[in-house]
Formats: sequence, structure tokens, C-alpha cells
Amino acid sequence: MLKADLREIYINKRNELEGSDRLKLDDLLLIQFQQINFENIQTVLSYWPMANKSEPNTHLFNGYLRHMIPQLQLCYPVVQGQEKMQAILVDEETVYQTNQWGITEPKTGETIELRNIDLVLVPLLVFDEAGYRVGFGKGYYDRFLAEKEDHTALIGFSYFDPIPLISDTHEFDIPLHLGITPKRIYEF
Repeated sequence: MLKADLREIYINKRNELEGSDRLKLDDLLLIQFQQINFENIQTVLSYWPMANKSEPNTHLFNGYLRHMIPQLQLCYPVVQGQEKMQAILVDEETVYQTNQWGITEPKTGETIELRNIDLVLVPLLVFDEAGYRVGFGKGYYDRFLAEKEDHTALIGFSYFDPIPLISDTHEFDIPLHLGITPKRIYEF
């Protein structure tokens, strides 16, 4: 299936989930996430979940990582112009703002280079059995991740099982290393 069709289908599927069902699914995602070994992780790029897009609650995963990795450096993406994204280090003092797409991002902060990031939590709507994902169609993450280091792990979360194939992936698409669903972890 094409990304545009999948995007429409999975936006609708997520929006059909009741709040209480999403809470249960988030808990199941967290249980799966807790099975991963984070021994060599120090710097993580996460993202603020958009409530109006029914995204998995990444605050749960970030909280778990903060508990498990006392010296964790947590970053959030900031969109720069029409094509660029950068990772900004956050802490308890960080002030956030909402951009034109409704994405909450740090207002200011220190930029962290991708080569210094060990783990990226990548937003998505659905992923396929090869680890390719359908995002919201702006391409920010694929452009940002194009120059990632081998040590940088990519994890995506989906409320739904992977689909067999996204038929219109191209050479610039970056596959996940792990896809997490409420039922299991998929390794690519």
C-alpha cells in the first residue's frame, strides 16, 4: 500500500481509539520498552506526543529512561524552516512552545549533533515488516537521520501490528532498528 493511503487509514484508526484504550496500549508499549537493554545509551532524542494525533505517550518512555539512566541527556526536535530539524537538549528549566504544526518543542537550548545521540524515538503512524515507517509526510526525520552514525539506534512505537509492506519506500527512507507494539518488539 502507498504511504498516503496508509497515512489516512492509520490516522483514522488511531483517532478511533478511546482514551482509556490508548492508556492501556501506552502501558503495554512501556512494558515492551522496558525489555530493552539501554546499557550504552546516554543521549536520547525523543518527541512530545501530539494529543490531537493520538500519538503514543512518549513521556512514559522518557520517564523510564530517566529512572534507568541517571545521567541521561534528553533532547527534543525543533523544526528549522521548511526542511531542517535539530535536536535541542532539555532539562527541568526548559520552556516549551508549540510550532505551526501543533508540535511542542523547546523554545531555546543547546543543540546536540546527531553523531552524539545514541537513541532516537521516531514518530510514526505504522511500520512494515522491514522496519520502514509511515510518518506524517513532512520528511523531517528522514532528512535529519540521513547522516546518523552506526551506533545510533532508532525505535518506533505503534499501537498496531506492522503491515507486510509499504510499497512506495525510496532510497532516502531510513528504517527502524526496533518497532514496538503492545504485543511485542520487532527487530530489523
